[in-house]
Amino acid sequence: MTNSTAISARDICLTFQTNDGPVHALKDVSLDIAPGEFVSFIGPSGCGKTTFLRVIADLEKPTSGSITVNGQDPETARKSRAYGYVFQHAGLFPWRSIAQNIKLPLEIMGYSKEEQEERSQAVLKLVDLEGFGGKFPWQLSGGMQQRASIARALSFDADILLMDEPFGALDEIVRDHLNEQLLALWRRTQKTIGFVTHSIPEAVYLSTKIVVMSPRPGRITDVIDSTLPAERPLEIRDTPEFIALSHRVRQGLRGGHDDLEL
Repeated sequence: MTNSTAISARDICLTFQTNDGPVHALKDVSLDIAPGEFVSFIGPSGCGKTTFLRVIADLEKPTSGSITVNGQDPETARKSRAYGYVFQHAGLFPWRSIAQNIKLPLEIMGYSKEEQEERSQAVLKLVDLEGFGGKFPWQLSGGMQQRASIARALSFDADILLMDEPFGALDEIVRDHLNEQLLALWRRTQKTIGFVTHSIPEAVYLSTKIVVMSPRPGRITDVIDSTLPAERPLEIRDTPEFIALSHRVRQGLRGGHDDLEL
């Protein structure tokens, strides 16, 4: 039986205890993400975007509330390899070739050498890095390293891909190119993607749904369903529809600050 939601969160709160007192990172966060959706989380620094992604991934435990991932609790979902995770930095081991980096999770999971090779070659092709498996990370550009990191997260074919601002450190030209490639990859694989970003144009360009979050304590102030077509050339960013969506995101971000001041 197929789950109607890939991720379902209800009233998630998370408070960190520090030497300076409690830090309320998330407050009453409720959200449903359907299988195959591309959902971006946007908000100011410290608003809980990454924290919520880490709650999904079972890297942080909520103080209260409930969450399911593919119908399971996050710990069970993690153990069953329900998701791949792409961090802000590629995190490739410099002493391992690109193919060896991609094979690492497969080695840990006990895949045979034959299947490791087959899967690594398949995902290298998927991210347009075919022929680069024998290179080392230092021989690749920053953008290519991030594509290798995405390939590693895709290697065991998880249903969900969690991405924590993977293109934030790249220049705008490279970022635009990778946005196009990621959108094409999502259309080919139909993965469920959770994507953290600080960029309004990036969130609007990539997403089927945009989740706007407020400053700490992190709350959802708006959930925007995209009206853009599935096929999105970069030029779509000049259209009135794209500009209107961007304006609504910007209003949501401003509204979150206004609520905080009240």
